[in-house]
Amino acid sequence: MDSIEKIGNSIIQHGSYNDRIYLMRLDPADMPSLLDDMEVLAEREGYSKIFTKVPESFRKLLDDRNYLCEASIPRYYDGEDAVIMSRFLDEKRRINSMDDMHEDVIKAALSKEKSLNYGLPSEYSIRKCGRQDIEQMAEVYQSTFDTYPFPIHDPAYLLKTMEENVVYFGVFRNGKAVALSSSEIDFDNSAVEMTDFATLPEFRGKGLSYHLLIRMAEEMRSIGIRTAFTIARAGSYGMNIVFAKCGYEYCGRLVNNTNISGNIESMNIWYLGLGSG
Repeated sequence: MDSIEKIGNSIIQHGSYNDRIYLMRLDPADMPSLLDDMEVLAEREGYSKIFTKVPESFRKLLDDRNYLCEASIPRYYDGEDAVIMSRFLDEKRRINSMDDMHEDVIKAALSKEKSLNYGLPSEYSIRKCGRQDIEQMAEVYQSTFDTYPFPIHDPAYLLKTMEENVVYFGVFRNGKAVALSSSEIDFDNSAVEMTDFATLPEFRGKGLSYHLLIRMAEEMRSIGIRTAFTIARAGSYGMNIVFAKCGYEYCGRLVNNTNISGNIESMNIWYLGLGSG
């Protein structure tokens, strides 16, 4: 798996698995030397992409460094937009060979009416997951993804993140977890990434991810989180439709960005203001 490290007080993920550097959290005091450090690291390791999530006020600086704005998240930083700026170090990685199909996914998602009304079938229940669920959570993730950007199939990783800033949710049937998701909270900015959706194959097509997303938003509102976003697989009709139906706005696409199930895939950004704070 790719490693997570600090440069100054900023946090990056990098490695050959995703063949990239991801600036996950920026300390503005680390600019602009952080960009130099990341570019040196990318050159040394031969990575083909650097992507960053930074306040809009840094956009000019990254523009001047040949970064492209692939997406933005409104009002992420205390009213200031976040911009997702990427630098492609290999021209081949910049080319999205599936662009037409990805545009069809967005058109299909945006054509759906927003719907927040229908209920979960009576044989299922949704709740937050706890330590007692970790072993079966790992099994669900292992069954769903051959590979994934983070080690969510590892019980130790699930426990560590659960104790830090991630709230996991599950759909259960007869006490067995059949679908999962997580809310990765950025407390400093009152924002949350809705992520790690997984449904066991035999339970797909029942709208369980939709119900998880509704429950997650309710929970995040209850603790005062202002902004929700997701990074969804650009080729997934189902997940993009789920976010559109739940009122999220499409904010852009990260080209050839993330290794999921053994392939580097493009990812869509969706955003929802939770109306808190």
